[in-house]
Amino acid sequence: MVACWSERFIYGPSFMNRARLLIFNAALGPLDYRVPEGMVVVPGQVVAAPLGPRQIVGIVWEADRLPGEPVPDAKLRPLLAVLPVPPLRAELRRLLEWTADYYCAPLAAVARMVLASGGALHGPSTTTEYRLTGALPGRSTPQREQALAALEGEQATIRELSAQARVSEGVLRGLVNEGVLEPVIVDCDRPYRSADPGFAQPTLTPDQQEAADRLVEAVRAERFAPFLIDGVTGSGKTETYFEAIAEALRKRRQTLVLLPEIALTEAFLKRFEERFGVPPVVWHSSLKSTERRRAWRAIAKGPQEGGAQVVVGARSALFLPYAALGLIVVDEAHEVSFKQDEGVRYNARDVAVMRARFEGLPVVLASATPALESLQMAEAGVYEKLVLPSRFGGAQLPSIDTVDLTQEKPGSGRWLSPPLVTGIEQRLARGEQSLLFLNRRGYAPLTLCRNCGYRFQCPNCSAWLVEHRLSSRLACHHCGHETAPPATCPDCGEPDCLVACGPGVERIADEVAELFPDARLAVATSDTLGSPERAAQFIAEVEAGAIDVIVGTQLVTKGFHFPELTLVGVVDADLGLEGGDLRAAERTYQQVAQVAGRAGRGAKPGEVLIQTRHPNAPVIVALAAGDRDAFYAAETEARRHAQAPPFGRWAAIIVSSEDDAEAREAARQLGATRPDLPDVEVLGPAPAPMALLRGRHRHRLLLNARRSAELQQVIREWLGALRFPQGVRVSVDIDPYSFV
Repeated sequence: MVACWSERFIYGPSFMNRARLLIFNAALGPLDYRVPEGMVVVPGQVVAAPLGPRQIVGIVWEADRLPGEPVPDAKLRPLLAVLPVPPLRAELRRLLEWTADYYCAPLAAVARMVLASGGALHGPSTTTEYRLTGALPGRSTPQREQALAALEGEQATIRELSAQARVSEGVLRGLVNEGVLEPVIVDCDRPYRSADPGFAQPTLTPDQQEAADRLVEAVRAERFAPFLIDGVTGSGKTETYFEAIAEALRKRRQTLVLLPEIALTEAFLKRFEERFGVPPVVWHSSLKSTERRRAWRAIAKGPQEGGAQVVVGARSALFLPYAALGLIVVDEAHEVSFKQDEGVRYNARDVAVMRARFEGLPVVLASATPALESLQMAEAGVYEKLVLPSRFGGAQLPSIDTVDLTQEKPGSGRWLSPPLVTGIEQRLARGEQSLLFLNRRGYAPLTLCRNCGYRFQCPNCSAWLVEHRLSSRLACHHCGHETAPPATCPDCGEPDCLVACGPGVERIADEVAELFPDARLAVATSDTLGSPERAAQFIAEVEAGAIDVIVGTQLVTKGFHFPELTLVGVVDADLGLEGGDLRAAERTYQQVAQVAGRAGRGAKPGEVLIQTRHPNAPVIVALAAGDRDAFYAAETEARRHAQAPPFGRWAAIIVSSEDDAEAREAARQLGATRPDLPDVEVLGPAPAPMALLRGRHRHRLLLNARRSAELQQVIREWLGALRFPQGVRVSVDIDPYSFV
């Protein structure tokens, strides 16, 4: 039997002779077990239990909060062990229940996100990692040379090094045998260095100080208090909420900072270390398994026992078992990437507010372009709004002008207008930097045959394959399918006939290279900055002045501070307004306003040029005028009229199957039994815009409900009365952001 984490976690009834477990198979539901004599379990305890011939992990839950009739005592099998981790606190269990209920998701699927590191559930241990010794192998091969180049300065397990170097594990084991790689014994639970709240205290502006004082007061009060920091780009929102983090450190409480992109993590880590002397604990999908285990267990310990103090992570960090959480910060809180579109379709921004409410602590949403829902909550007095109206250090907001592409036409086969080309030329002459923004990865969104018109389409999705010339591939951005560009058309067999249609960032970079052959270019997308290490290298090169022109996607619209960047060019401001996205105008405004905010953040003035074919579109007019309030006022009235969020509720139901006829019939059956309610309107079913995704045919229904409607209960009762074939999946998306 494995001992409990600590005697201090034994609370509630002294003895439980039976336990109901939440297990991670939603199809089976909760299971009852007998607690062996001498074993002490409490709600929230993570335990090992038998299931048939297997051993499973489950969480002890309050029996009256899970469905199912009790199993007779005589049929109960005994629990095997209590795992050496602290019980999940009651506040976290209530959050899991709320998330499952609100997003119409299985509780088991939500709880699985808490135990995101299987290795963390075992006791203290060591592991063996490997690193280069500096010796050279006796025999050189292309694979060995590739490994030596890729693993310089790296240390990890053989499996992780193999994935990083893209060579087989056998190649690396051969290098171990020759002494080129050496083993290193690592303590899996070695403590992190402690942050110092007084390490480098900044001088704040009066506006920053006023906001910081209010946040510090809230941390001291230790009660639920939601804040919206509404500050222009470059106003020092991060430095402001750092003071609240400092207060949480003094009180020996943990802080969670959520960031929308891994690429933003490196810039944040640098700023954090400059302020507090050490980097925070990091949590995201690129962590090695040993790093995830170490972080998880440090988070579960808390500062009182030498554990994690500040955690910076992606949305999944929200469900980790913090021992002493005292503050939550959601940076760039407007970002769409906080909404998960698969599995449990939760919005981390909203769940963060609910976690703060259950835990009784302040939560800070920070953004230069807040979501309309957040602004409405502030308007209603639910959130306290803290305004930072000007840039830090005397820097001025950039000037913004539109370029009408119907009048200022780019040259033949070009995408950059004459004013934008002139602007880049001027910056190059002055030794300043430029940023060109186009939210489209790759070289071209569509490739076709000029002879027969054949279009390259993904075999698994209703999407065109995107040409990526940097990696010589055609790729689907929805399912990940890749193929090499063929030498001849697969339909008519004509050689050298493929034509790229439309621009992606790689094509814009080629145009810049052709116009300015001496300019030093960087393409910044999730393809080129897919890891924290690559992002850190990119930031260092820009800050060192080694890059003249950046061409990037939405990855570069936020979080970066480059003082020498004085020109931002938006290549196609109309791109985000296309399609059926019901939040298209708001997203376009946020994206363009954020990327515009990268210009002129230092002493030099900035300029933004927005290329558009619709200069009179309301969102473009508002951007050019810098009149955010007018845009949000108009958008608010449009939403109110349409009973769209935040004035109404949306939910999507997606029906899918590998068989098109089966999916269509299931959607028809669902539509035929729709609820007839005065406060809920059901639209559809109809084929989804992305009618085929990852090999599954898809149909959608959209529900538009009044705020007063019990939308989740309506959906549960509606779907619960139906039975679908085994091959049909029906998923629910509450508060959807994606409409593909």
